Amino acid sequence: MSMAVRDIRFADLQMLRYTVGGFARLEPRQKLLVYYLAQASLWGRDILWDQNCRLGLALRSMLEAVYDAHRHGKLTCQDDNEWEAFVTYLRCVWFANGVHHHYAMDKMRPGFSEQFLRDALHSIGYEVDEELMHLVFDPDFMPKRVNLADGEDLLETSSMNYYAPGISQAEAEAFYGKMKTDDPRPPMYGLNSRLERDGEGSLVERVWRSGGMYGPYIDKIVSWLQKASEVCDSPGQREVILTLIDFYKTGDLRTFDRYCILWVQQTDSEVDFTNGFTEVYGDPLGLKASWEGYVNIVDHEATRRAQTLSDWAQWFEDHSPVDPRFKKTECRGVSARVVEAAMLGGDLYPSSAIGINLPNSNWVRQEYGSKSVTIGNLTRAYDEAARGSGFYEEFVLPEALPMVNAPLAAQLDDLHTDLHECLGHGSGQLLPGTDPDALGAYGSAIEEARADLFALYYIADQKLVELGLLPDQDAYRSQYYTYMMNGALTQLVRIEEGRQIEEAHMRNRALIARWALAHTQAMKLVKRDGKTYLEISDYDALRTVVGQLLAEIQRIKSEGDQAAARRLVEDYGVEVDETLHHEMLQRYRALDLAPYKGFINPCYSLVCDKEGKPVDVEIVYGESYDEQMMRYGREYSL
Repeated sequence: MSMAVRDIRFADLQMLRYTVGGFARLEPRQKLLVYYLAQASLWGRDILWDQNCRLGLALRSMLEAVYDAHRHGKLTCQDDNEWEAFVTYLRCVWFANGVHHHYAMDKMRPGFSEQFLRDALHSIGYEVDEELMHLVFDPDFMPKRVNLADGEDLLETSSMNYYAPGISQAEAEAFYGKMKTDDPRPPMYGLNSRLERDGEGSLVERVWRSGGMYGPYIDKIVSWLQKASEVCDSPGQREVILTLIDFYKTGDLRTFDRYCILWVQQTDSEVDFTNGFTEVYGDPLGLKASWEGYVNIVDHEATRRAQTLSDWAQWFEDHSPVDPRFKKTECRGVSARVVEAAMLGGDLYPSSAIGINLPNSNWVRQEYGSKSVTIGNLTRAYDEAARGSGFYEEFVLPEALPMVNAPLAAQLDDLHTDLHECLGHGSGQLLPGTDPDALGAYGSAIEEARADLFALYYIADQKLVELGLLPDQDAYRSQYYTYMMNGALTQLVRIEEGRQIEEAHMRNRALIARWALAHTQAMKLVKRDGKTYLEISDYDALRTVVGQLLAEIQRIKSEGDQAAARRLVEDYGVEVDETLHHEMLQRYRALDLAPYKGFINPCYSLVCDKEGKPVDVEIVYGESYDEQMMRYGREYSL
């Protein structure tokens, strides 16, 4: 395989490659650690597919059977256009880890006919499953993976697989509401289970653990984690992995908390990882976590920037514009790194976050801190893909273009991510007695807005100049312009015409930009030559408004004020102006760009001695997207 294999475009997606420059400097033992952890990161793939939709794995198997037969000359298609449409659909399904768009949550529509698929299946002797046909071709069957529409039953109208069919939102909320006590250190109830009915109709949890639901896959993950524990960087890292194994075997959420505490305190390893049931964006109730795993290698040079912020965490907390009641009196254990991704898996593949801050348990974060990473090689890949695209030339006012295109702009993006992950998510505290799940379906959008506002507020602060992170106090203006432009205008290109904003991060950005537009004259939308642009006339005044919204959103979070959260999100983060949306889509299509991007993983192979003992690992780039997806389906599926 060669790096000359080109990245590919299809539908609204572009596949990128990332390189792992730090892998070469690792010792052979550390390379083996990367390899074993990477294997553990890939074995959870089918768990995510099943979580996203109960028919997801069966659908993938059916589509891949057709693709494989054609690739090996066992299927000849009469219509090349239908075949190309089939391949595009399969690639999109792979990308989304299911039949629903990875960002919009709507079911993706095929560009080929039902008869084409039936004929293809018949020709290779594959029995047609009528329910799968409904899934692909019936727009009213499982139309949305996660529905967050206000006033609707969010479980009955969502097709994610965290709750058995027929369980209502009210039933689920009551079930988990009864579990909650005055425990100051509560586990994250419901995090690692599917809610079902027993034979008598009562609600019960089917726990994801060894011997339970997803048990065979979890056993595979455990076997690779066990190998990883034998080549760790330190005894502390070994304890982290063994505690995670214990959690996987028992499914005990108290053990998961213990693992999180050990993991967040373990900061001296060259190679690190996350593996498990982590983020709750895929559950409309924000309780149950999708499976994800990834492996990273520390970037020491870039980490100095993130660590500087971490070292000053208490200063940022103390000077935040929020009510003193909601501030932490002591910021504990805030660690920050810039890393290189070495493997992406589960809900971080092929589309990945560029910054991660964990753990998500409020009390663990408050008492033990959090670990924050910015994934530098992914941000570089995004930046390289954006160069020369014409995007800024189309959407940025001419007088602002030099500022936005300045070399410092990419550095500001990374700094914003560091502030968001390292300080934003780790800031503030809940008032005593506040239920961490009090914001319900609005919790994810509010939390992302809180972290983004913290980053926006402080990226404009003189303190960053004093710390040597920015050259002058006006440098932040590029970030303000691009962030607000995205929230108010350009992120609309990611939404299908006629749809509302659904995804939590998009709601967050829209909320911030639109709230600012409504509360200050310092920023407004203007028309030039029939095109809509963002104009910012007073950046200092805009920063003041950012601080005001940060104070209110921290209050909402700290007090668990769901009514106020609902008003903010519904009033500013959901609705789409149809005329403006149409304009954005037309202008973007003229650029011929893909609004979404994902990544192709590198390949690792063991190097063994004469006795067959692994002694080293080689990394190879260049595997094509299609081949990687087909290989993963063969090698990491049961």
